Amino acid sequence: MGEAFRTVLLIALAAAALTTCALALAWWMEPERRLRRAMLKSLGHIADAEAYAPAEGKAAAMDFESGQLAVLWSRGAHGLVYDFAEVEGGEIIVDGCVVARIRRGEQRKALDVMAPEAEQVVLRLMFADARHPEFELGLWNAATPGQSGSPQESLRLGRRWLSHIEALLKA
Repeated sequence: MGEAFRTVLLIALAAAALTTCALALAWWMEPERRLRRAMLKSLGHIADAEAYAPAEGKAAAMDFESGQLAVLWSRGAHGLVYDFAEVEGGEIIVDGCVVARIRRGEQRKALDVMAPEAEQVVLRLMFADARHPEFELGLWNAATPGQSGSPQESLRLGRRWLSHIEALLKA
């Protein structure tokens, strides 16, 4: 009887240890956490401005101290780091229409639309790079299940990014 109890207890402890390891691995590999680690590795330290789209496996971040903007895709497996001089501009796209834009050498098209019922909000970053001239990051997509936030929050984040880009283009 004692031997059987010890065997059952050992199996239960092994199952508990395996479950704990599986939960820890799932936590470690969570999409946003994985993107944050990849961004930290790309820039070398915590970014000053960040935008993440875990469902798309994409992220963008700016580091004002080093003057760099990093973009990641494929859940952080691929990415590019641009100097601010290579940034050409940015746009906010709501349901397929450009509602705000800042480009080098052009007047800013200010965000004058707040779309509370928007289905999709996208931040498009543009670069002086023939191979990768633009990067689109979905800030809001109503079709993505379990997404936190709202279209208004996404538009505010996009507007903040355009303000950062405008400041660096003027510098």
